[in-house]
Amino acid sequence: MSLIVKIDRYLRHTNMPPTTFGRRAINDPRLVKDLQRGRELRPVTVARVEAFLSGGPA
Repeated sequence: MSLIVKIDRYLRHTNMPPTTFGRRAINDPRLVKDLQRGRELRPVTVARVEAFLSGGPA
């Protein structure tokens, strides 16, 4: 499953706005919109987002 799909499911489940997610996950409120537009993340950033999604340290 792609990262954007995981994020989308998380947003729907938590009712969290995309900008809040980006700010909390990696301190970037544009994260979700940028990913939808094709932004590629470095592996370390993907790991931070995945950690946030799993409830671990972000």
